[in-house]
Amino acid sequence: FILSQPDGSINQHSSFSDIIELNVGGQVYVTRHATLVSVPNSLLWTMFAQKSPTELPKDSKGRYFFDRDGFLFRYILDYLRERDIVLPDFFKERGRLQKEAEFFQLHELAQRLRPAASKDNSLGDELCAHGDPEEASLACALGSSSITTTAVSSPTPSLRSPFQKHGYITIGYRGSYTIGRDIQTDAKFRRVARITVCGKTSLAKEVFGETLNESRDPDKPPERYTSRYYLKYNFLEQAFDRLAEVGFRMVACSSTGTCAYASSDPNEDKIWTSYTEYVFSRD
Repeated sequence: FILSQPDGSINQHSSFSDIIELNVGGQVYVTRHATLVSVPNSLLWTMFAQKSPTELPKDSKGRYFFDRDGFLFRYILDYLRERDIVLPDFFKERGRLQKEAEFFQLHELAQRLRPAASKDNSLGDELCAHGDPEEASLACALGSSSITTTAVSSPTPSLRSPFQKHGYITIGYRGSYTIGRDIQTDAKFRRVARITVCGKTSLAKEVFGETLNESRDPDKPPERYTSRYYLKYNFLEQAFDRLAEVGFRMVACSSTGTCAYASSDPNEDKIWTSYTEYVFSRD
């Protein structure tokens, strides 16, 4: 059938279902067709109002596929639904979200995400209103503009910033190793799959910045604690170096190991798994 569009054009490819499944960078979203075409002349409007389903790329399960940032797409959908967007406190992906808005041709959203010369809700104001008492008094004394510049910059190695918090961070990893008949030559140690980060959300973000993967626990308030963050690299020494650079020192560690697989055949290797945690403190 023929459907008239908001701009007066005629769409002869309106064979989309009312509920649409999307695969955006590996993240699956389910939304209404009306949501996707709610902003005329955007990329999604062009794809889902001016083309037929057979013209759009799909994954192996028939979902419409976009090779874009799957985490940030949630904010794109929020904007399409509400014509407004609310970002979490201390949101560090604003620049990347702006690029996503530009890609999807959401010009009003992209304009709103562009950095302004002065912002009412600057980080300095947030520290004055919601931060720890010591940080709040120092932030208000120095002024918002000074706080904004200092807070988003990475701390200089070996130098302590007055805004660095005291606290603990626990680094953990689950590894595996194989022991053969000749233990001395056949042992393959510490195959690290993922390095986890546990501690206060704001402290973990301050220390590890862009190398921190927050996808398992997104939008966590800065004053809350998490045990679900992990690092985007698999080198323990790299994590230790970073912690040392910003004033942390190791105060404890623990490790456990279990035999995950042992065959009755004496010629077959044994596979062991271990979980190790390192506790770091900054006074």
